[in-house]
Amino acid sequence: MDAKRELTSVDLAALVTELNRYEGAKVDKAYLYDDDLLRFRMRDFDRGRVELLIEVGDVKRAHVADPDHVADAPGRPPNFAMMLRNRLSGADFAGVEQYEFDRILVFEFEREDANTRIVAELFGQGNVAVLDESGEVIRSLETVRLKSRTVAPGSQYGFPESRLHPLNVGYDAFVRRMEESDTDVVRTLATQLNFGGLYGEEICSRAGVDKALDIADADDEAYRALYDAIGRLAERLREGDFDPRIYLEDDRVVDVTPFPLHEREGLDEEAYDSFNAAVDDYFYRFEREPEEEKTGTERPDFEAEIAKQERIIEQQEGAIEGFEEEAEAERERAEALYANYDLVDEIISTVRDAREAGHGWDAIEETLAEGAERGIPAAEAVVDMNPKEGMVTIDLDGTRVPVDPSMGVEKNADRRYQEAKRVEEKKEGALAAIENTREELEAAKRRREEWEAGDEGEGEDEDESEEPRDVDWLSMSSVPIKQPEHWYEDFRWFHTSDGFLVVGGRNADENEALVKKYMEGNDRFFHAQAHGGPVTVLKATGPSEKARDVDFPQSSLDEAAQFAVAYSSVWKDGRFAGDAYMVEPDQVSKTPESGEYIEKGGFVIRGDRTYFRDVSASVAVGIQCEPETRVIGGPPSAVEPQAAASLRLEPGKFAQNDAAKMCYRKFKERFADDSFVRKIASPDRIQEFLPPGGSDIVDE
Repeated sequence: MDAKRELTSVDLAALVTELNRYEGAKVDKAYLYDDDLLRFRMRDFDRGRVELLIEVGDVKRAHVADPDHVADAPGRPPNFAMMLRNRLSGADFAGVEQYEFDRILVFEFEREDANTRIVAELFGQGNVAVLDESGEVIRSLETVRLKSRTVAPGSQYGFPESRLHPLNVGYDAFVRRMEESDTDVVRTLATQLNFGGLYGEEICSRAGVDKALDIADADDEAYRALYDAIGRLAERLREGDFDPRIYLEDDRVVDVTPFPLHEREGLDEEAYDSFNAAVDDYFYRFEREPEEEKTGTERPDFEAEIAKQERIIEQQEGAIEGFEEEAEAERERAEALYANYDLVDEIISTVRDAREAGHGWDAIEETLAEGAERGIPAAEAVVDMNPKEGMVTIDLDGTRVPVDPSMGVEKNADRRYQEAKRVEEKKEGALAAIENTREELEAAKRRREEWEAGDEGEGEDEDESEEPRDVDWLSMSSVPIKQPEHWYEDFRWFHTSDGFLVVGGRNADENEALVKKYMEGNDRFFHAQAHGGPVTVLKATGPSEKARDVDFPQSSLDEAAQFAVAYSSVWKDGRFAGDAYMVEPDQVSKTPESGEYIEKGGFVIRGDRTYFRDVSASVAVGIQCEPETRVIGGPPSAVEPQAAASLRLEPGKFAQNDAAKMCYRKFKERFADDSFVRKIASPDRIQEFLPPGGSDIVDE
């Protein structure tokens, strides 16, 4: 039988009871592994070190892990992990609850300055959303925009539509739901009652009811037996009456359950004192058991790929509809401000005057509340105040509008119109993205047709030629990972087509470090002829190598200049070309002319410069498989020959984060070993190689 990869709703209901025993543990640090595994390192007064793991990828789980089962911390923390550290460091774990009977856990963390909720979606594609106290999404691993729900930064988190909670349902409602089905008992329990296949069968076994019994033939006796079996299961979950088991088949772990199951009789089993310990041990052993060897000739799972693209299209359609609704809502808010001009102006004036007089927000709110009790229309219209943002929310005939009291009615209305315009621009970007996804869907269907048509070259004698062939990294079922660390990974970098290292700064601190610590006399200094560009150094030798004079090939000089231009404000301004210059290291100085001042990260260049005119602002990002496995990025002429798969980008409309996710999805489609892509080329790692500003992926 296939090994369990995801926890069930029953499993999560049992885990919640045990996880809440860690209430009061204090968060030290958060980590993100491979873009789908979160680790929260905590300290508990009684238990010491506590490691909470949440995984939402191919494996979906949430539990406290034995510290010996926790992998070493990854290298540079991605943006998502840094955000979690900023919000949760020093926070207290306040508990966890299961949302209804769904595979969703909501973790609560409390800190004096702000409370945070972490929502782990352990179903479907999997996701983790970080919410503030009001339920607004701060960040999420994946953005979801569907007609039924939205999970996106800045929006209110949307839970999936409510479903029947089978552990709380009354008998009459249970019978009505069962009788709505047109299939057999076990399928009805699994789908309509949300138990899933395993526990649907287990309930039938415990009730003594034939699982294949047609609903049309089920009577009150069968329903009573099933309902009582569900009641006994619910009681054990509520009381924490667990007798956990790990089940094995042929010495391989295949399942973990909070109590012994009739449906697992005949399998070898191991008992545990707690369900959390059983879950932890199960997944630790599961990850270390060797996978079945693949021959490389198996049929690719085209159906999964096609279904994935169809899901993406559904999300994109939901996003477009959401953008349309959001833009229309913003215009309605602007029009409501003008339609109630005098009322809004009175509110703005009242709040602004009070603030200028030195009154605090609490005092203003109290005064408005008293005015509302006396029936003053302006006071009644104020429904919320946000001191942190300095905003007041006004209800105008059912339309709620946030207003900045420091501005007049016209400027507040203009802000709403501008926001509508911005949302419509995002809609245009989403329309372009959905066309790309539709093309990818058609390409997947074509690949399926080509596979089914057969390969004309199949059956040729493989021994006819013993000449070495290039490795087909894209088709390998398991790509070996070789990822040593290098000093230059703290910066932007690439290797030229001639093998020379080029390093660039991301900010003023890195610009300073490159010049002061790493630039040597035989190197070359490059900079875009534009404000806001990185210091770019073409290295003759490494920091530990003996200095030597190098005659750099023109191709390496051209690529270094292109790197300097692409990662400068040229790209951010949406321009497709710019100029760059090159000088010797001894022409670069931190000493300004008398009476002048140099900003941090800036330098004085003295003497003649060598210019590179009309340099293309184009980059490529790729995945390198040999001699090392890693994301690489820079000028296309340097990156593409070194990469097993690459994508070319130019200035465009997609934000850095969105462009990185698009690249990540495309790479996952190209490699048969998509777990390799998750480990090597997460969106955060790809984003490190993308220029600041908007990008488009160039059609190939």
